[in-house]
Amino acid sequence: MTSVSLPGEVRAACAWVAERARFVRIDEGRIEGYARGLPGPGDEVVVAPAGAGDPEALAAYAICMNAINFGSGWWPTVRKRDGLSGYGTMAAGLRERFQAEGPWRPRELVVLDAATVAAVLGQKPDHPLMTQFAVALQDVGAHLLGEYGARYLAVVEAARSIADLAATFAGWDSFADSSQYEGREIPFFKRAQIAAADLHRAGVAELPGIEGLTAFADNLVPHVLRVDGVLRLDPDLAARIEAEELLEHGSAEEVELRACAVHAIELLADQADLSPAEIDSALWNRGRDHRYKSLPRPRARTTAY
Repeated sequence: MTSVSLPGEVRAACAWVAERARFVRIDEGRIEGYARGLPGPGDEVVVAPAGAGDPEALAAYAICMNAINFGSGWWPTVRKRDGLSGYGTMAAGLRERFQAEGPWRPRELVVLDAATVAAVLGQKPDHPLMTQFAVALQDVGAHLLGEYGARYLAVVEAARSIADLAATFAGWDSFADSSQYEGREIPFFKRAQIAAADLHRAGVAELPGIEGLTAFADNLVPHVLRVDGVLRLDPDLAARIEAEELLEHGSAEEVELRACAVHAIELLADQADLSPAEIDSALWNRGRDHRYKSLPRPRARTTAY
């Protein structure tokens, strides 16, 4: 019997939630037309991870950046660089540190503290995210030292496919991301999947199966799909989001937003010559336009995204 891959588990669970959702629904009548407006497969719809140097340095950036690729619920409270989002600010700080001094070695990761992370990212050391970032990076270091000979690339070399690589990250505490919904565990593993995708895009994970990844369930892509009319929200939920009320991570509303976005992108992929991950990247890039940035998006304070 063939086991189901991690992306397959995410795909099935999100479809299950979408069938039962009470607060979010997919307007399936808009799927075909919306798919026609997506970029073509030859257009640039993804952003490769930054980082200069050898493959080990590229792998280090992709893994470390995705280990701390969360905090969107905190973005209104962080120091942002001019013209950059919260994510862009964190990515710029990490990129500059790696370019100036090289990647953190695994033995450095395991002793990182909030003050060191804050100095790299240009934030206050007492901001709650800095401790969460430090804990995530410590976990990465522990895995590299304990299982991969203190080499970032060894994680890639041990994988048989992109899905296998994503599943490896999903088993680390630093990439944990599943929720409960009506008694069933719903895996999302947004950062585990995007880490595998970023390693592939950087050219250091030449493994099969990139097209099998699901969308990377965060808060921006559901926002874009909602603004564009693909996702329809319960009026009370829409009002809470528009009032910039934080959602509780793991609540039915938050799980449905993420799961319905993933499933909607699966439906779009059936109509377009793009993979779910490519559609996700196209919508993420679209979300940087003023039309989307000017409207409140759903936010939750979580390490998932």
